[in-house]
Amino acid sequence: MTTSPPPASQSGLSLSSGAGAARVAQLKAQARKAGEASFFFYDAHFKNAAVKVLPGEYFVDNEDLLVMTTLGSCIAACLWDRQAQVGGMNHFMLPEGTGDSGRYGSYAMELLINEMMKRGASKSRMEAKIFGGGAVIAGMNTINVGERNTNFVMDFLKLERIPVVSKDVLDVYPRKVCFLPHSGKAMVKRLAPTNTEALIQQDRSAAQKAQPVVATGGSIDLF
Repeated sequence: MTTSPPPASQSGLSLSSGAGAARVAQLKAQARKAGEASFFFYDAHFKNAAVKVLPGEYFVDNEDLLVMTTLGSCIAACLWDRQAQVGGMNHFMLPEGTGDSGRYGSYAMELLINEMMKRGASKSRMEAKIFGGGAVIAGMNTINVGERNTNFVMDFLKLERIPVVSKDVLDVYPRKVCFLPHSGKAMVKRLAPTNTEALIQQDRSAAQKAQPVVATGGSIDLF
């Protein structure tokens, strides 16, 4: 499942830098909802307008705008409705927490599903691709944030009867994820565990908010 992003000529995306800049300006000018990703830019590798989904954010669209994020122990769920050709990505840090925040998986997943349904998707037709949950901080194994996030999202999708068609989760790698919401194509690149200070700080913040998990017979109890 793990692949490096292909050249733009293979991805089906190609905008000149001028057209890409115009598209980015158009996207920036549109009003955005609370929690909706708004960091738009032109990606020179893919030659396409792109949006970066930061922790706690989501993005839903029916065009092949490049939706990107970078993950440590966090999870990005990419959902897609093949018939409606609508897709979306979220980025959450912990399974559950206090308040309505996209940083928590329980809220982030409901928000993503609801926003997709507003764009014409049906939950009964959704399929999922899941990324992240890496143990990127040495010595944080007792907290198991990445594992807890992964278990949460898999259990949530099973309960909602949304099939997981592919995943690249756990292990020790940070990941860069690219998703095309119209075609449903997802790409993931495992990153070297260097020059990832921002991700490590992000994961430390999540770990500080997390409570130790009570384990019984090797199983993990979700909160």
